Amino acid sequence: MTAARARSLRGHGLCLGLLTLLTAGMTLAADPGRTVSEADPAAVRAYFAGRELRVLTFLGYSGAGYEDPAAMLDHARRVLERYDPKTTIVNGGATAEGIGAVYALAKAKGFSTTGIVSIKALIERVPLSPHVDRVFFVPDPTWGGFIKGTALLSPTSQAMVENSDVLVAIGGGDVARDEMIAAQHSGKPVEFIPADLNHRQALDKARRESLPAPTDFGGTAATARSRPR
Repeated sequence: MTAARARSLRGHGLCLGLLTLLTAGMTLAADPGRTVSEADPAAVRAYFAGRELRVLTFLGYSGAGYEDPAAMLDHARRVLERYDPKTTIVNGGATAEGIGAVYALAKAKGFSTTGIVSIKALIERVPLSPHVDRVFFVPDPTWGGFIKGTALLSPTSQAMVENSDVLVAIGGGDVARDEMIAAQHSGKPVEFIPADLNHRQALDKARRESLPAPTDFGGTAATARSRPR
């Protein structure tokens, strides 16, 4: 890592040595066939450009979970049936929770899989899906979405949106909403499938944070939805 690169990361609040973190974080990649690397948006773009395959990206809830996980998987299965594993990569946020369950479906159908996620997942040791072939950890002080107070995407969401050919959101929160908005503005196909986040988890979170109990569990991504196909 160059001195200039290290200074840049410190400026983003990421003063930990990322190469050390990546080495220590290989335990997150339980599958010995997995490739894990640090990559800024330009490096992620170069990887996908070299593959010359359609990138189908799934967005949705992660830690918030799904009220009906089986229904979410049924929706994902129907989407996957429209694509050919020989010409399509299934992409997502790399982690195992929530929408990450789609990776197992994709692998069972013969798709190659990739994940783009903030370096925060490595720092916080968030479990990755065991069904992701290639994971890109993007140096980013946030989990994604628009940079606060701007219409610019964070590095993680920038890498996610610009490298996707088609985006499908099954429910989703703020990050999915922002990525949908950016993708639609760039003219990319975006499909939204309504789905509730996990009610109990949402109620428990509100209780812990002394907030009013939520009454709408549809997720903020619904506010950015385009017309479903």
